Amino acid sequence: MRSARSDRPAGSSRSGPVDADDLTARARIRDAAVRRFAVEGFGASVRTIAADADVSAGLVMHHFGTKNKLRAECDAQVLATIRRLKEENVATVAAGQSFLQRFAAVDENAPLVGYVLRSMQDGSPLAREFIDHMVTDAVGYTRDGVAAGVIVPSRDDAARARYLTLSSLGALLLEVTLSPPSDADDLAGIVRAFFTNSYLPMMELFTEGFLTSRRTLDEYLLYVNEPGANNS
Repeated sequence: MRSARSDRPAGSSRSGPVDADDLTARARIRDAAVRRFAVEGFGASVRTIAADADVSAGLVMHHFGTKNKLRAECDAQVLATIRRLKEENVATVAAGQSFLQRFAAVDENAPLVGYVLRSMQDGSPLAREFIDHMVTDAVGYTRDGVAAGVIVPSRDDAARARYLTLSSLGALLLEVTLSPPSDADDLAGIVRAFFTNSYLPMMELFTEGFLTSRRTLDEYLLYVNEPGANNS
């Protein structure tokens, strides 16, 4: 095992690209925690995370103090990575699922998807805050896509962004729950398998629609605009 004082990255613990000036023990621990939480859930032990990062458990506590603080930093890192990838790929945004498509194509980013799914399963206040941040960011990304001419405008940007974010994550979570992968460590394989079955119908719905006319939408709009209708 390398010394806990070493700043060289442990290749097996990386959850995504790390800047050259971020190859520190703290960053290595954080990235190892993202992957371990993605595979095992948030019950993963500090000792296991430390072993993945090739450091001592004491060094983990030295840098973060508690596992909850370590998780909070993991949340921030995952959100920042999702935000960066979406901003880099606004021209290819496919509504709420664009970041999943991006991760499916880059194996080293797959742990981020696993981390998001674990956050949903956890259901803690921190997880709710995490998902709410993703929805808020999605509002901005879809508006950018509208401005770029690749996404149709919405009557309610926030509601659409929330629906797309929750439906995309929920579909993947349900798939993994009903058909557990044989190798939980193969996060990239899990995401690829999901898109093998889902990419065609997803693209059909996003590009061609589902209904042959907008009659149902028109009737709904008449209903919600009626005096006394509940528009909440």
